[in-house]
Amino acid sequence: MAFDFILMLTENDRTIPDAQARLDQALEGGVRHIGFKDVGLPLDDLRALANAIREAGGRSYLEVVSLDAESEMASARAAVDLDVDVLLGGTRAEDVTGITRHHPVRYYPFPGRITGHPSVLEGPESDIVASARALAALEHVHGLDLLAYRYSGDVPQLMAAVSAAVAKPVIVAGSIDSAARVEATALAGAQGFTVGTAALAGAFPAETEGFAGQVRAILAITARAQAIATAPRRIALVAHDTRKSHLSAWVMRHAARLAGHHIVCTGGTGRVLSQTAPDLSIQRLQRGGRGGDQQLAALIATGGLDAVIFFADPTVPHSGDVDLQALTRLTVIHDIPLALGPSAADALVAGLLGPEPS
Repeated sequence: MAFDFILMLTENDRTIPDAQARLDQALEGGVRHIGFKDVGLPLDDLRALANAIREAGGRSYLEVVSLDAESEMASARAAVDLDVDVLLGGTRAEDVTGITRHHPVRYYPFPGRITGHPSVLEGPESDIVASARALAALEHVHGLDLLAYRYSGDVPQLMAAVSAAVAKPVIVAGSIDSAARVEATALAGAQGFTVGTAALAGAFPAETEGFAGQVRAILAITARAQAIATAPRRIALVAHDTRKSHLSAWVMRHAARLAGHHIVCTGGTGRVLSQTAPDLSIQRLQRGGRGGDQQLAALIATGGLDAVIFFADPTVPHSGDVDLQALTRLTVIHDIPLALGPSAADALVAGLLGPEPS
């Protein structure tokens, strides 16, 4: 994720009774990342909620708030059973990954010491950072769910320290109820944040009344915060052979803007761009015809990319045309921005990375 708003259909760490009705209003407001807790509604109702999110083209999140081991394992099994996209929270990562590792669910546990209900984050910053590093080192942990705004210390400093300490995405949770907190989260290097109770309570200034108005207001705040977000973006750059020189020229124009971000390329494109812009951080996959396009597809499907730029040549038949069609289909399914030429790529990076450095 680049910098995403995750709407939680929750209040006081419980899924709200009218979650299904609120979901319809949330979708009207335009949100795509939607979650709920593992308590508050029967499992069948949670299943209906997860299915409705999926059918609407959204990304579903289940957040664990159980404190005892047995309940946490039951929550992990529920995430697998409900087929949600992301499992947030929990503190027993090694046990949970024993359940989730063979399933497509992405897992983001809580770093630090979590106590109480509603949950709070306790302990010195150094211990929380050490916990974050240890969790992020686990193979089947895909990111972290940081309860930063349930922490009594210096919250911006904690968010920045955890985000800097790990290479995996950090989502910030816990009582985010203002534009200032969203902006602080973006500046600290997090890649997403959750809002639940505050949206239900109408805490955000909105142009229209109702829950959909709250959602639109938070999305507008998110868009503004994305311009100042410091988390590195993950961008795929690919080109047909007859368009590699065009992509090289485009990369040279945007080298300053791309600096510090993680670039992923299929083999041939990566070789060319590594010579064109040696200072960029470029990960080379296999060549397209040897499986590189399929590797890109897997990254899209698992949330490993924030955008795809593919300089395609429609005037010449290509052996990989079917692969390009598959990539295009996946970007639509997973709502990943896709640009197929220079002008679209200009617009994409302007929106994703903000203005050119001065």
